[in-house]
Amino acid sequence: MSPLRLFLPLLLTAATGFAANWPTWRGPQGDGVTSETNLPLKWSATENVKWKVELPEGGNSTPIIWGDRIFLTQADGQKRLLMCFDRKDGKVLWQQGPTWSETEQTHKANPPCASSPITDGERVIAWFGSAGLYAYDFAGKELWHVDLGKQDHIWGYGSSPVLSGDLCFLNFGPGPRSFVVAVNKNTGKEVWRFQVPPPDTPEGPGSGQNWTGTWSTPVIAKLDGREELIADLPGAVYSLDPATGKEIWHCNGLNPLAYAEPIVVGDVVVGFGGFNGFALGVKAGGSGDITSTNRLWQDRRTPQRVGSGVVVDGKIYLGSDPGFIQCIDPQTGKRLLDQRAPVPPQKASSWSSFVRSGDRLYLLTKSSDTLVFRADPKMEMLADNVLGDGMTNASIAVSDGEIFIRTHAHLWCIGTGK
Repeated sequence: MSPLRLFLPLLLTAATGFAANWPTWRGPQGDGVTSETNLPLKWSATENVKWKVELPEGGNSTPIIWGDRIFLTQADGQKRLLMCFDRKDGKVLWQQGPTWSETEQTHKANPPCASSPITDGERVIAWFGSAGLYAYDFAGKELWHVDLGKQDHIWGYGSSPVLSGDLCFLNFGPGPRSFVVAVNKNTGKEVWRFQVPPPDTPEGPGSGQNWTGTWSTPVIAKLDGREELIADLPGAVYSLDPATGKEIWHCNGLNPLAYAEPIVVGDVVVGFGGFNGFALGVKAGGSGDITSTNRLWQDRRTPQRVGSGVVVDGKIYLGSDPGFIQCIDPQTGKRLLDQRAPVPPQKASSWSSFVRSGDRLYLLTKSSDTLVFRADPKMEMLADNVLGDGMTNASIAVSDGEIFIRTHAHLWCIGTGK
């Protein structure tokens, strides 16, 4: 079973006339899969472009869509913004957010406001790092905000909020202050906090340095007949009780750094370390440390993974920073495909996450190209769509037959209809 399915009763918005929403950076079910199969296959900077709008500064967050609104987090100098755009033409309807005047550490390729927002159709929640966690209504009115303290890491932050029921979850990190927190989505009141423990067996890339914490976004999954919050944390995959934040189980075998979100395939959870770190597969179930009893495999030789994968017919499809594409068997960790994308190396590198539409897999690359593959272990490339708009580290968002792409310079709407 794939990760929880965030807002199934709310996915269709008949009042607005739009077929489907994209309420999180990984879509309606939080797994990078859309039920839509009418997406454009080919486009360029001049073909099948409905509109593009200029953005104030570079940024890595992914847009989300609800009805006729598009929401995007964005830095503008010291301002930390949630921007709301009109879907039909890209016009800015409003922008709100706090000011953060202190110096904020980050990687040059990871500008502030890297965390993507999330919505349930009534409120939009955005994390602005040290500036706090904020909720707004659809008119831009602040509903609440929470000061979670300073986020401090040489490469910044990037984990996005997750919603389930009345709770909003956030993996606050990386850095010396790393924890998973749940707040009430209606009031912002903190419900529980899970302090991220140091790795039981610190090893692999990042070991021995003050890099505790990950950029990985947790996922909600139904496993063993119960709902669990699954997170890639330093050195291990953790399962937490979403209601209380108590640990259910953990499995060691990751390195201390992780970017991609974990993937659930049936009763198997696959965790991915970053920085050329480790990956592992674990059979969910049990309690406490289940490393010796439930770990199915560990892969200690992986490419630098930043983006997250998708599941097709029980197999996991992934991209990587150096431009390799992989198809992995989650039961064994065996790589059914492991090759560089069939484009020049400088055009293949990607921090973005795959999106699946029917029998197609879409992957945005750093050079603002979108590669489209057939969704089978051979991963035949169907299209190389070139925008020529410089850097992007976001992922694509899709809704009602349209594709939305955020580069460091623009927000684009790609579509073939009128």
